Amino acid sequence: MEDKILQKLPGIQRNILLKDYTTYKIGGPAKYFFIAKAKEDLIIALKAANEFNLPVFILGGGSNLLVSDNGFLGLIIKMNISGVKFKGSEAVIGAGYNLTKLAGLSAKNGLSGLEWAFGIPGATVGGAIYGHAQAFGAKISDLVESVEAINLKTFKSKIFTKKQCQFSLKNSIFKKNKNWVIVSAILKFSKRDKKKIRERINNFSAYRKKGHPMSFSSAGSTFVNTEKKITNKKLLEKFPALKEFNKRGVIPSGYLIEEAGLMGKRIGNAKISEKHANFIVNLGGAKAEDVFKLINLAKKKVKETFGVLLETEVQLVGFKK
Repeated sequence: MEDKILQKLPGIQRNILLKDYTTYKIGGPAKYFFIAKAKEDLIIALKAANEFNLPVFILGGGSNLLVSDNGFLGLIIKMNISGVKFKGSEAVIGAGYNLTKLAGLSAKNGLSGLEWAFGIPGATVGGAIYGHAQAFGAKISDLVESVEAINLKTFKSKIFTKKQCQFSLKNSIFKKNKNWVIVSAILKFSKRDKKKIRERINNFSAYRKKGHPMSFSSAGSTFVNTEKKITNKKLLEKFPALKEFNKRGVIPSGYLIEEAGLMGKRIGNAKISEKHANFIVNLGGAKAEDVFKLINLAKKKVKETFGVLLETEVQLVGFKK
């Protein structure tokens, strides 16, 4: 079968360690690995995977991702479609374009809207849309005009309007419906003074450095912040901050994990950060299984303490369901 795949998909590689392609620096080998630099590459790769009945995973910048120590027994397609073309305040951008790089480029052009995204490790445009990335009260959907995606079954492309993307808290139609692969997007920025844009970037970057464990490898936020209100009177008395979170309509998962007594909890070389409890960091040489155990422990303890079931934001790849 290997010879046939090589014929169908020149450039395909075997047994590539995925830890070298994730911000966690964790993950076993991909059975097959292919880099798509254009839409045509992606379609050829998808057709080959379909023909040889291979599971497919689309890899962006490697953030928000935990890959099993056993790797992935299928085809990893690394999305390197990364062209960008500005026309006025709009830009057509490939899904593989780095989000920090785009934030910097738009800032140089006096275009505002992505200051909040500067410095997010490993984030790409496609990944940001897929997981509806957001921070500091801003979100990627604020900029989205339309998204082009390829159907995994028909291999045909479709243009999704912003409404059709079905954006919600850390979610989109692309995350809910795995049959679509994001290829590119049109984002619309707003004109702003370059100096003010740079000030905003500097302020957000300083906040991240102060409040996030940037000196260790991680996947970013481990859990989605919960929109569920906690009304238990005993809990509201014991944890008065919950009243304010209830008013806002969002309870930070980091707060719940910290108050459940797990800040600094370590398994192997993985640890729930003392700096921000919604980050599980790799202290060096951590196994995926170590992180996975901490994820399950956090879910268990928060459920026991607050009655809230945390939703994992990090994608799990290669784990048995």
